[in-house]
Amino acid sequence: MPVTRSPDSRRTAPPAKAAPAALRQRLAELRGPGSAQRPLDARALAALAANPGCRRRVLLDGAGVDKSALARALGAPAAFGQSQFAIARGHSFEARAKAGGGTELVRLLHERLRDGTPAPAPGSVDVPDLTAGGPEGRTARTALALREATAAGRWALLDHPLLALPVAGAPAFLEPDAVVVHPDGTWTVVEIKSFPVIDGAADPGKVGAAARQAAVYVLALEELAARIPGGDPARVRHEILLVCPKDFANVPVAELVDVRKPRATTRRQLTRLARVEDIAAELPAGTTFDLCLADDGTTARRPAEELAAAVEAVEAAYAPECLAACELAFHCRARARAEGSVAALGRGLRGELGGLTTVESVLAAAAGGPCDGDLPGEAGVPGPTVAALRRAAALRAEALAAARTTPDARTGAEAACR
Repeated sequence: MPVTRSPDSRRTAPPAKAAPAALRQRLAELRGPGSAQRPLDARALAALAANPGCRRRVLLDGAGVDKSALARALGAPAAFGQSQFAIARGHSFEARAKAGGGTELVRLLHERLRDGTPAPAPGSVDVPDLTAGGPEGRTARTALALREATAAGRWALLDHPLLALPVAGAPAFLEPDAVVVHPDGTWTVVEIKSFPVIDGAADPGKVGAAARQAAVYVLALEELAARIPGGDPARVRHEILLVCPKDFANVPVAELVDVRKPRATTRRQLTRLARVEDIAAELPAGTTFDLCLADDGTTARRPAEELAAAVEAVEAAYAPECLAACELAFHCRARARAEGSVAALGRGLRGELGGLTTVESVLAAAAGGPCDGDLPGEAGVPGPTVAALRRAAALRAEALAAARTTPDARTGAEAACR
């Protein structure tokens, strides 16, 4: 007979282990004395998962470096971000969605489930207190609240719980908008966004971005469920509740979004990330990203050339998609263009060109020059990539030659068109 435990005898799930002291000291040195560590949120993790080969972002995010301030000091500030008005509107809408002690949010979830269970009555939703000291304390308090709410067999709403997810050898602390515990003991992630649902449809790109972000929370919840004694990662539902304003009003409307595919993709990509300590160990001695801020706390006094040298000491994997997700993207794009790298033209083209890694080598191969970057064919025949480039160059030359007409012929053609 299996040994059973009463709910009260279960121990609280241990918080995620902090990084070793030596690693924490090294990352603090990389940030610079007095520089606060920037938290690694779900949006940043989703961007990391989309480009796991970028060791530069892995290190900077793992060390908690303020990439926005670093980009400004390098003279390539990021051109994206939310306005204060949009942030205030988002907070106002979130408060509206969570009104009534969480009953309204749980009601929206119940309506979308359509499972025949009774709707939650006013005052029937538990909202546990999640306050605690420090991130480790908050993650432990969240784990305890989830365990107690699951054992109670009632609806419960965890407002801004804190979850931990190991990423590249260091814990990342994540804060979803809410997690709902169902009476059957399952958990649903709630993602509240301020972009509208107009005539029953929302922007597919924004919905996809929200799903990728929520998939990170699902992964963190599964990690937590696996650590709880007797826990089961399967209790985390694969559909998240996406809450948005209806049309142009401030009325919440919700829909279930399946995140199994982005969850699997994110898990696979995060496992490919190089460990932060391995990247830090390869840096030259004395490397630091310290901005040496002035007394105003915003003006960088360190020369841009020194910062650029420190940044270039870490390998990057730039792609045009980085422009919408990384604060250092404009700096990396400028470097890629200066070096003539084909990476600046996109991942698809970069993959098709094989070993031809610079624009100069591509043009040389197309013009009939050396084709060392492509796999050679048999008996001196160029490889498929170089052959395709030379064919494209020949077609372009033919088209330009056909377009070179005499002035009289051009005038006659223009008159005929009139």
